Amino acid sequence: MDARPLPDLSDAALAASGRRVFEIERDALAAVAARIDGAFTAACRLILEARGRVVCTGMGKSGHVARKIAATLASTGTPAFYMHPGEAGHGDLGMVTDADIVLALSNSGESDEVLMLLPVLKRQGNRLIAMTGRPGSTLAREADVHLDVTVPAEACPLALAPTASTTAALAMGDALAVALLEARGFTADDFARSHPAGALGRRLLLHIADVMHSGDAVPRVRADASVSEALVEMTRKRLGMTAVVDDDGRLLGLYTDGDLRRSLDDENLDLRNTRIAEVMTRAPKTIGADALAVEAARLMETHKISGLLVVDAERRVVGALNIHDLLRARVV
Repeated sequence: MDARPLPDLSDAALAASGRRVFEIERDALAAVAARIDGAFTAACRLILEARGRVVCTGMGKSGHVARKIAATLASTGTPAFYMHPGEAGHGDLGMVTDADIVLALSNSGESDEVLMLLPVLKRQGNRLIAMTGRPGSTLAREADVHLDVTVPAEACPLALAPTASTTAALAMGDALAVALLEARGFTADDFARSHPAGALGRRLLLHIADVMHSGDAVPRVRADASVSEALVEMTRKRLGMTAVVDDDGRLLGLYTDGDLRRSLDDENLDLRNTRIAEVMTRAPKTIGADALAVEAARLMETHKISGLLVVDAERRVVGALNIHDLLRARVV
């Protein structure tokens, strides 16, 4: 008969268990941070001086961490990819060139799948950075640079599941990525170029020319057009506004749905005979085609307007956009 005591499933016990994990992993991170030293800077310099990429590899949980580190490096200016050590021995080593740096993760430093790669990598001339929790391990000894991520204890009470050790390795990978990012002078614009589908990419890469209506889709009338003719143009182009231009296409004013509502309050207004120049908004807010789309969003929000005309250096109207265009482009 099993005489083991039943576990405590109270809310207090569950919360205490969770807090204990944070405390153990906090202590682990503090211990590893204290070892950011010459080995860390040597690893950074190896990567900065490399002509190739950083090939991250590891087995099991270390492999998951290595995959994440590769993704972080690649998105912050250091070309990198993950290579599964098991697949590497069956052909994937062909992806590694002699110009590449190999970053190998193994908490024990004795993962067979990783150690099996070392003779081939050494023969090819690849420099090796190892990240282990055992400085005396085979992998640590064979590496050109060893990053010590030893932790005082795992958060797992059985000391079996990698917990604090994987957190420490992740943090070391982030430390490498950020140090390299700063050393390379990597900017938000650089980040956006590698994340064109993300929110930051759209905000930093999308220009007015990418979202504006142009050509015949731009609503415009001459200054001598009637209010009625302007309404027809607004309805046809469906942007809630029309530009008022001179014979050379230069902007004279703007007439919007809001202007129409104000015009209708005037009982004496004759829509067919009143010239649009008499009721248009003069000197409306405009933007250039090469401005960022996010600038249009800021202008609209600041001035409480829902549309903008796009003009060139000579004040000729070359485009138009409204808030719905920015919403479709997911700029706002």
